[in-house]
Amino acid sequence: MSTTKPLLYWTATVLIAFVFVSSGMFKLFPGEKAAEMAKGFGSAENVLTLGILELIIATVWVIRRTGIIGTLLAVAYMGGAIAVHLVTHQSLLIPVVVETLVVGAAFVRFPELTQRILDWE
Repeated sequence: MSTTKPLLYWTATVLIAFVFVSSGMFKLFPGEKAAEMAKGFGSAENVLTLGILELIIATVWVIRRTGIIGTLLAVAYMGGAIAVHLVTHQSLLIPVVVETLVVGAAFVRFPELTQRILDWE
């Protein structure tokens, strides 16, 4: 049995979870950078809500049974992040890279998702 597929599966799972957990924790424990971010979002409560949402997405993503729902939530969340970056004239690099990683990781984790998307019949 090949060890490449399980290694790729867990690497993809942990990488995306790490991105969302670290971003969520950054927003939950305010510092100087988080306070600056709060100005852009209108209030610190909005940043707190986003942090909680990111932790929920990470949790739903990690659980195999709810992973596809986590994928949909992560893709939608990152789509919103891309939109915010466009409107506020910020760099799109980070949200686009994370969005691409989420989709790539979903294809690795859920072969049935890949099969459905690529099956045009």
